[in-house]
Amino acid sequence: MDVSDTFNVTQIGTGSETLVLAHGFGSDQTAWHYQAEAFRDKYRIVLFDYLGCGKSDISSYSPVEYASLDRYSDDIITIYDTLGLSSTIFVGHSVSAMIGALASVKRPEFFQKLVFVGASPRYLNDDGYIGGFTQADLDQLYRGMAEDYLDWVTGFSQLAMRNSDRPELGRVFARSLSAMRPDIAQSTARVIFESDMRAHLPHIEPPVLILQSQNDIAVPLDVGAYLAAQIPDNTLVVLPSEGHFPHMSAPQIVTDAIRAFIAPQEINKM
Repeated sequence: MDVSDTFNVTQIGTGSETLVLAHGFGSDQTAWHYQAEAFRDKYRIVLFDYLGCGKSDISSYSPVEYASLDRYSDDIITIYDTLGLSSTIFVGHSVSAMIGALASVKRPEFFQKLVFVGASPRYLNDDGYIGGFTQADLDQLYRGMAEDYLDWVTGFSQLAMRNSDRPELGRVFARSLSAMRPDIAQSTARVIFESDMRAHLPHIEPPVLILQSQNDIAVPLDVGAYLAAQIPDNTLVVLPSEGHFPHMSAPQIVTDAIRAFIAPQEINKM
């Protein structure tokens, strides 16, 4: 496997520390444009596209192999092994947060710190747990994807992005989501929305910054509180932002929060 081609790996910057930016469902590495530009002067930045997203090698995707987040975490490990990465700062949006968390449990030496942006260990409600979705909600989502994928993309993109006063943001997400092959999008959505990563949370060793929008259709505030209660070493920050993509809709706020976590000495000098 040529990792660079398979996952469309991009590397910029020349810093001594490495920052890995991992996109969420239906997105691609371009979603991190603002953060990549903000940190490239002092960090080596590694970006990539998951299989089925962006400019990844779609021929390498198999719904059987990618039937759980475990397989995606193995891809992260493969990228790290191939590039010779260790002691990195991993920033994961949405499902990537849990993929990175699982990779860190498997290979803790790879990760110095973790940043979760809009993360959820389980989207389905459960006894004593509010994930934000019922099974009926998810079944309706799957039906919408199957019946008219492009129509579903238009509606879901606006709901997930929110910021109705800036509809161009929703259109940006819609472009990357509609570029996914519908069958891959549907298969991936089922894996994500029906996953349960709660048992792994107490085993995360690196310090974790949990960034959560104050109003996110996919991740209610209860989820952020749950993550903070379960992860041994963490900092929870509720952002004054709307939607599931604060790194795109409120990039400076997210960038500042990440910088304060990974390089507090820089903040103290300001």
